[in-house]
Amino acid sequence: MTTSLKETVGRYGIWSVELRSEDPDRRGELDEAAAELEDLGYGALWLGGNSTADHAATLIGATRRIAVGTSIQSVWQQDAETTAAGYTELEAAHPGRFVLGLGVSHGPLVKDYRRPYAAMTAYLDELDRAGVPADRRVLAALGPRMLGLSRDRAAGAIPYLVTPEHTARAREILGDRPLLAPESKVVLESDPARARQTARAYLSRYLELPNYTGNFLRLGFTEDDIADGGSDRLVDAVFAWGDESRIRERVTAFHEAGADHVALQVVTANPGGALPREEWRALASLLG
Repeated sequence: MTTSLKETVGRYGIWSVELRSEDPDRRGELDEAAAELEDLGYGALWLGGNSTADHAATLIGATRRIAVGTSIQSVWQQDAETTAAGYTELEAAHPGRFVLGLGVSHGPLVKDYRRPYAAMTAYLDELDRAGVPADRRVLAALGPRMLGLSRDRAAGAIPYLVTPEHTARAREILGDRPLLAPESKVVLESDPARARQTARAYLSRYLELPNYTGNFLRLGFTEDDIADGGSDRLVDAVFAWGDESRIRERVTAFHEAGADHVALQVVTANPGGALPREEWRALASLLG
């Protein structure tokens, strides 16, 4: 019997841009970390940034069963033919382990950005012709149209930088069958001032991207919430921080709102530094 994507990824995964490092000197460290995350019980590793099947292949080779997905590969990054070839090669070597996460990125980051919905539709058409199955691809969907495309042309949605309220709205659009796997940021800090300082420093870069700010406005936040790195209200809605009980409650809220899987991103005061392996262990323990 074929395992569904929901069963494959389980309830929790780890989202990390650091795990996709191309530095050969770090390869052993990253492979070891991926193997430990599998042993800790996480069901999926989501590779942040503009990741591809090549980035996923190394971690899949270093583990036994955990799913590895791109979160996301931009449709502007490489053509669909190349993407399909990468998927096919990895699927042949490690059946059922790779999840192709696609997104349209953001206007300020892409030269000649245009008609993102049409671009995604055309890309999916090409993947269909190349034989990439819809049930092994997911879309970084925020708004209603892209969520509808995630329902109709993919296995589901992997929304980034969202709240449980967005998850509830997304579930209404998707219906029961598709995978809904939002990303959730976690700061393992109980002091409010320090936690919000760490969160705000990380959030500020995203508040320059209209796809995210537009989504926040749709959710009822205001321009004041978005200004100056984000209000406390916005920070507290997007980041799980506090003691173990509060973090558990916040992550659980996504499941209660309709998420099948939550991709946990640990945010520290030193992003891009050492892998947050101690924090990953702590999360596995408090959510176990």
